[in-house]
Amino acid sequence: MQSVKHIVMWNLRGDNEQERSANIHKVKSAFEGIRDQIPGLMQLEIGVDISQIDYACDVVLFSEFESLQALQAYASHPAHLRVREALGNLRTDRYQVDYVS
Repeated sequence: MQSVKHIVMWNLRGDNEQERSANIHKVKSAFEGIRDQIPGLMQLEIGVDISQIDYACDVVLFSEFESLQALQAYASHPAHLRVREALGNLRTDRYQVDYVS
């Protein structure tokens, strides 16, 4: 069976570097907190941009699922929905790629 990679990148709100840094920490902590709660989730990693280039996103989520069905179940899993609701107003932009590997 082929696994499915799910990659999401966000830019986050913040009127200054301190606010943005706090929001980045919230996103990182929230997703790391559900790592062991999602059936079929094989890997979850949150990366924070260090490039400082103007077109880079602030945060990236890299996750790998056992199957497309596991990824689809994650989308509606209560733990994931709680994170989405809690962090929804922190983001300004969101980009996503899902692919089979």
